[in-house]
Amino acid sequence: MLILGVDPGTAITGFGLVQTDGWHSTAVKYGCIRTEAKTPMPERLGVIYQSLAEIFRCYQPDMFAIEKLFFASNANSAMQVGEARGVAILAAHHAGLEVFEYTPLQVKQAVVGYGKADKNQVQQMIKAILHLEEIPRPDDAADALAIALCHAHSITPGFRPYRRRIYV
Repeated sequence: MLILGVDPGTAITGFGLVQTDGWHSTAVKYGCIRTEAKTPMPERLGVIYQSLAEIFRCYQPDMFAIEKLFFASNANSAMQVGEARGVAILAAHHAGLEVFEYTPLQVKQAVVGYGKADKNQVQQMIKAILHLEEIPRPDDAADALAIALCHAHSITPGFRPYRRRIYV
């Protein structure tokens, strides 16, 4: 199955397409949708929607997963990310896909096996799991791949997140 993961944002929206059987996964395509800060918000949201709609048309993913906004220190930033999330969810709905949402904690737990893993640990695991030569850049693309992998792991019967080994 092909899973599209999205890390929403108004300046940069990361996306990652992962082909998986639940146990073995490969990156199909990943990258970012960028919008200019000086562009009016309705136009920026339109760019995000149209870009995601094109990804849905070209790749026809089977599933859609997105990061759930759970905390923001700046209310204005939270609203803007919420708007980008809404546009991405609408694009998925128009493509006929069910929406699956995951918090950053859930993503880290599924990918690294530790919910408080740092960004570098998550990126290193993405690189290893997907057999990539280097860490996906920018960070938003790596985060989107992590979200897609989180969903792949959450729908796999009997899957257990990677365990940290503690040596004594």
